[in-house]
Formats: sequence, C-alpha cells, structure tokens
Amino acid sequence: MNAPPVVEWTEADRPRSARWRSENGSPPPRRIVIADDRTKADEAYKLACEGTALLWRGDFHNARQLLTALARRIDRRPRKAPPADVTQAFHLHRAAQNQRARILGMLLIPLDATYAVPLHRAPDVREACTRAYGPGEPAPGTASGATESSELTASDPTLSPDPTAPSDPTAPSDPTASLVSLRELLGLIGANEWRRKGVEIPALGGDRIHPHYGVFSPARGEYVDLVAEAPLPSQELAFDIGTGTGVLASVLARRGVRRVVATDQDPRALACARENTERLGVAGQVEVVEADLFPAGRAPLVVCNPPWVPAKPTSPVEHAVYDPGNRMLHGFLDGLADHLTPDGEGWLILSDLAEHLGLRPHAELLDAFAKAGLTVLDRLDITPRHPRARDTSDPLHVARAAEVTSLWRLGAARDGEPDPQQSASRSV
Repeated sequence: MNAPPVVEWTEADRPRSARWRSENGSPPPRRIVIADDRTKADEAYKLACEGTALLWRGDFHNARQLLTALARRIDRRPRKAPPADVTQAFHLHRAAQNQRARILGMLLIPLDATYAVPLHRAPDVREACTRAYGPGEPAPGTASGATESSELTASDPTLSPDPTAPSDPTAPSDPTASLVSLRELLGLIGANEWRRKGVEIPALGGDRIHPHYGVFSPARGEYVDLVAEAPLPSQELAFDIGTGTGVLASVLARRGVRRVVATDQDPRALACARENTERLGVAGQVEVVEADLFPAGRAPLVVCNPPWVPAKPTSPVEHAVYDPGNRMLHGFLDGLADHLTPDGEGWLILSDLAEHLGLRPHAELLDAFAKAGLTVLDRLDITPRHPRARDTSDPLHVARAAEVTSLWRLGAARDGEPDPQQSASRSV
C-alpha cells in the first residue's frame, strides 16, 4: 500500500509537514492558513471558496460550529431551477454536491501519531480512525507517551496542547502525524457509530447488520426484502457476488441455503461480511472469499446487487452506488451463464433509477440479457420506502418518485424461449 501523501505549510515562521489523509482521494491543499476561535465564518468561507485550507488550532466544538456556518453559506446561495432535462439535472446536482464537498473539506484537523486530536474539547476518535485508516504509527520513542497524553486530554478537556510547543504533533520532528478534513473526520465518527449500533434488518428477524467504514449500509431495505421473498430454485448452494456487508448471503443462509459463497474484492467488505456472518451465527454456511465477481465453479443460484447508477464514484462508499460504464453489471451478466448449473437461476437486483435519469435505457438492459445468452424467467418489483422518494425539494425528485427496484430471475436461454422483453413482472 502506498504511503499517504504529505501536506506542507508554514506556521509560526517555521516549515511544517504532515501526512495527508483523504478517503476520497482529494489532493493535499496547496495553501494552508492557521485558524482558531477568532476566525470569522465569512473570512473562512471566502478562503475556502478560493481554495485555501484552514488548519484549526482552536476549540474542537467551535470548529464544528464553523463547519456548520460554512454549510449554511453554501446553502444560502441562490439556486437555479433544475433543468427540464433530467439527465442534465443529475449531472448539475452531482457537480453542486462535489463543489460543496470541496469547500467544506477545506477545514482541517490535526491528528497525532495515535489518531488523538490535540485540540481543546476534542472527542476520542482513535477507534474510528484506526478502523478506517489502520493502526497508528507512533514516532520512535514516543509511542507510550503519545498514548498517555491523548488519554489525559480525552479524560480532561482542560488539558489543551499548545500548538506552538515542541510536542506539537504536526511539527517536523513527528513524521507520523497527519491532517484530515473535519468533514471526513465527522464521517468516520458517524460510520463508527453505525458499526457499533448496526442496522436492523426485518428479513433477518430484526437482527442487525454492522457496516464497516467504506462498506455500503443496507439502510434501504427493499432490495433485501426481494431476496427474502423470491422463490428459491435450490437450497444446496448459492453465490453472492459483491457481498458488501454480507447481508444477502446471511438472508440466504437464514432461508435454509446450506452453503453460500460470498465474494468481494474490497478488503473492508471482506472483513465486514466475515464479522457479520459470525455475529449472525451463519458463518458455518457462508464462505467469504476474495474474488473479482465469480468464484470457481457453478451454482443453482447466483445473486448480485451491483451499483445501480453508471457514473463515477467520488468516495469509497460510492462504489456501491456508482458503476462507471456499468462494468459490474455487464461483468455479472456476461459471466452468469457459465456459472449456473442446468436449470439454475441468476438473481439480478437492480433499481431503474438510472433509466429515469436517462443514463441507461431500459432497452439497453434487455439487450444485455440477450447478448449474454440469458432469458427472463420472472421479475419481482418493489417501490422505495426512503424519504427522498417523497421529497419534492430534491432536484431529482421526479426520477426518485418513479423509481422501482426489481429482482430479475434470469436463466440460460434455450432455443425457442421467449424474448426477454416479453416477460411480465409482479410486485412484492
């Protein structure tokens, strides 16, 4: 794994450097100024819009308030009416989201070698950072002292480090310190809370799935319900392609499938799926393996819930939503027939949101089935239950309100079978 890039700046007339942490791959800021409790929101907003980052040296809670103030200023800007063309509206909406993220990402927080935040009233974020970034790397000869200091700071918020003192974690003497945007750090904290609490899954009898950072959470449960309701062609063996949290593999195991092979190529997803299957008591049925799409062999049931929108992801978790060029979708369809046993079924779980956004015509999906030598045996449909489907202020409301999620039951085509376009659907 490549080492994180380095960010450099000048502070107290001295050159400083630290590791740069950015899960979405943003480059280190070229310009950094020091900010603290005296920094005005309007001044910070102007600097952030110009591409100048602000390294926070004040109270942590005040940094959060400043971030909220920056967000308010972004949201106060006059909004143009969304264009009538829904595809153009989608691209403009994503561009606006990216610009918002760039501006809010300009407020930076220091982390010491153990991921402690050396700021007044800072929370203990070491667990959240360790789970996202991996173990900290204390500087030689300072590991135990750094841990002691951070524990004292966490237990007594009055022990605020002096940012100009020699022990400053971003001083050149400590090459293991790092800077991260406050926005990303808060995301790590929130993700760690979701991992602790878990997401209740009705299809698992109310048991919880605990998503890891960077692994898509099954908060939208419609697609899980489809897998829980569709008639099983066999209880002998199933493949779960792109398992993520392992939720679908666990549902299949709970439904009585004796062996499930769940694949993924993201190390975070593999660890997450293994932990969840252990927690749910189905690890004896579910084998989690690293693979790009299919494992070796054939199965009477092959399930895949690929990303639903053909667009470029901008963060790790977005890889579960955006699939550039429909790579995973076409990879699954093109390889499915070669991994099905005779009379086996492939279950493709896919939202038609991309169709309503003008990003993937319905005919293109049916054509992909035919080219892959597949026929549609049945289709189960379900409508979204999430609040955004009813949010009329959403620029993409028209598309979201019309969205339907489908489980396509696919089989290997035989001569004389009906064209995929003639297959009917039914609702769950």
